[in-house]
Amino acid sequence: MRMLISATVLAAAVSATAFASLATIQFDAPKGWISKTPSSSMRLAEYTVPKVAGDSEDATVTVFFFGATQGGNVQANIDRWISQMAQPDGKASKDVARTTTLTSASGLKITVVDVSGTYVAEVAPGSTERFNKTGFRQLAVYIETPGGPHFVKLLGPAATVAKTTDAFTAFLKSARY
Repeated sequence: MRMLISATVLAAAVSATAFASLATIQFDAPKGWISKTPSSSMRLAEYTVPKVAGDSEDATVTVFFFGATQGGNVQANIDRWISQMAQPDGKASKDVARTTTLTSASGLKITVVDVSGTYVAEVAPGSTERFNKTGFRQLAVYIETPGGPHFVKLLGPAATVAKTTDAFTAFLKSARY
């Protein structure tokens, strides 16, 4: 019995270590971004991007990892991210969203969805309460790594996001696993 308990404890420790080792993506953060302590265990990194004059709030950059087999495929994420934005003229967000692919300097495949409008995502997963942030822009990213998909999101007022888009692209291209 003692051997079984020890094996179970060891298996749990190995699983936790394996999960942590799968989430070993690294980036070079641009100057001016403010690093924050991640607010959950699924967030590997969080940054504040200071707002530009005229914007009401800062933008955020968040890096997520949900595990090697979690988080869904590229298309499911693209569809979800696009649905988080509404268009003021009633057009479908999928008609204005742009999707591009990049490759990081280390060879990782990166898919980027760029969509502007009113940010209407759930305040928390499963919540009926939604954000209602007009004039926002979201660059949502799916990065394919050997340890499973990693996700990055730049979200904030459109002008602030526009000002940091080049730095964000450099951040993505610096990704290494």
